[in-house]
Amino acid sequence: MSYVDGFVIPVPMGKKEDYHKAAAQMWPIMKEWGALRVVECWGDDLPDGKVTDFKRAVAAESGENIVFSWVLWPSKNVRDAAHKKMQEDPRMKDMPMPFDGKRMIFGGFSVLLDENAS
Repeated sequence: MSYVDGFVIPVPMGKKEDYHKAAAQMWPIMKEWGALRVVECWGDDLPDGKVTDFKRAVAAESGENIVFSWVLWPSKNVRDAAHKKMQEDPRMKDMPMPFDGKRMIFGGFSVLLDENAS
């Protein structure tokens, strides 16, 4: 069964292109490690909630936008092996991170429902 890593990330508005470049640079590496798909989304309709919302979830500051992204893996085992490789791969040491990683929310998810129109 497929497995998904999900992310919510505060990124400075002025670093959108830097983030896009870093994400594009990361994809071939993740694909090499077994990722099936990566989707990176730049927030453009992020309403303020009454209790919580995407911005508050990551303590977004003025001038920051939210990236919502996910990585699809064939299984949790493949994902776990990829995470281990990520920590050991020298290519990761020079990978730019144009955001405050301490405020990124991330986690792994078992697929509950997967439907599409095609």
